[in-house]
Amino acid sequence: MLTELLVRDLGVIDELSLVLGEGMTVVTGETGAGKTLVVGAIDLLTGGRADASLVRPGASEAEIQGRFVTDDEELIVRRVIPRDGRSRVYINGHLATVSALTDHGVDLIDLHGQHAHQSLLKPAVQRAALDQFGGVETGPLSTLLDELRTVDADLAELGGDERARAREIDLLRHQLAEIDEAGIEDGDEGARLDEEESLLADASAHREASATAVAALDGDGPAAGAVAQALQVLDGRTPFSDLVSRLRGVEAELADIAADARSRAEQIDDDPERLDLLRSRRAMLRELRRKYGETLDEVVAFGAESSERLAELSSFEERATALDERRAALLAELTRVRAEVLAARTKAAPEFAAAVESNLEGLAMSGARLDVTVGGEAGDDIAIRLAANAGHEPQPLSRVASGGELARTMLALRLVLTSGPPTLVFDEVDAGIGGEVAHTVGANLAALAAEHQVLVVTHLAQVAACADHHVAVSKRDVDGVTVSAAHLLDSEARVVELSRMLSGSPDSSAAREHAEELIDSARRQAVARRPSLKSRAKHVTKRAVTPGGG
Repeated sequence: MLTELLVRDLGVIDELSLVLGEGMTVVTGETGAGKTLVVGAIDLLTGGRADASLVRPGASEAEIQGRFVTDDEELIVRRVIPRDGRSRVYINGHLATVSALTDHGVDLIDLHGQHAHQSLLKPAVQRAALDQFGGVETGPLSTLLDELRTVDADLAELGGDERARAREIDLLRHQLAEIDEAGIEDGDEGARLDEEESLLADASAHREASATAVAALDGDGPAAGAVAQALQVLDGRTPFSDLVSRLRGVEAELADIAADARSRAEQIDDDPERLDLLRSRRAMLRELRRKYGETLDEVVAFGAESSERLAELSSFEERATALDERRAALLAELTRVRAEVLAARTKAAPEFAAAVESNLEGLAMSGARLDVTVGGEAGDDIAIRLAANAGHEPQPLSRVASGGELARTMLALRLVLTSGPPTLVFDEVDAGIGGEVAHTVGANLAALAAEHQVLVVTHLAQVAACADHHVAVSKRDVDGVTVSAAHLLDSEARVVELSRMLSGSPDSSAAREHAEELIDSARRQAVARRPSLKSRAKHVTKRAVTPGGG
């Protein structure tokens, strides 16, 4: 609830500081004193539109602070409106956005009157109100929608077009077949094939070269003869003994080389078929390198990656098929559950409208007619409409012209509901009423305060007498400028304020008597009425949690 409110330099308010408690608090004061500005300040704390014209004359900026306490959590909100520039928002001391303020405000406060932050004007809240009243079980519907969103997200995450996937699968299979068919042994296979092809392609020339070399190197050849001649002339000559030794080694080496050349030549055969196979193999590997990698190692790596991708796509098809089947099943179940929810909401709508109309009768709106329209597959399109006067067509609540009528309609709605933000603010709820109706409005607001913190701006003593706390706003002239202040009244001051509201004269003894009588009567009525209203609220709560209730 709202526990503290501080307002500086807003309109006619110089500085206002209020400590607010539980139950019902009324704000009263003479016309123009600034009591509606208290509601305006709260509106600004919930994300209301800031206007530089709200800044008090002579001040550079207006400031509003509010302390909210919910369970064990505390939220401090500050709004600063400069005369020039944009307004600033602070939440728990940190800069924030107006949208963040609005999000918090929806959960904390409902403003009923000429304000845009009334949650019950929003279609989603109206739908929730109808569901609560009619005990409409929406859990299975929400679960199905959540699961459907999950399935759709999974399908979107898989991505791709079915035809594109099919084309990619065919291509991968062809590429893998091509690489697998090649049966690449290792990355060095190409070099070995090059060497073997070179050998086979020049077999005749190799043998001829070998024969020439053998002829030059063997015992009858010129090379061997030259070495033998050198040995003959140097052998036995001491200065050349070491050279003789080396020449004998050369002679032996030439014989070995000639033998090796002869042996290798004998192993080289013409094999045209093998040569054709080698050339074909090398051409195939060359084509694979052209398509899939610079080297055979890269070709092998490409094949491994393609195999993984093919497995992924094949798994995709299985996963996509399973998700498509699950989605179809969810849609079928969703159709059935939506029909059930639609039927429940359609049944609850006239009952809800009748319950609210019964409350409007006691709030000076006996000719008012309320209807609740239900549309959409699951009845999601809910609209609460009001004809404030007999003979008029119902209009959406947001189009109700009179702030007082709208506020009383909101009060009637709240009286049949137990949920809502912890703090409810009513402005102009008593516009255009008086007498016994004013007593009824006050009693209903007091009863509502059993479940919520209720703040009411009122000009009627009958309403003010029902409050647990009373704040009076007064104005004075300071150097030609009107300045307002607010004070929490004690018992005696409260009687004086009620006397002023009743007769315009706070010193009138008759008015004081009447004021005291109103306070006593309100206390007695509170004792008598609150238990029955609480019992009705508990009944509504019980219906709201009963599956299939109507």
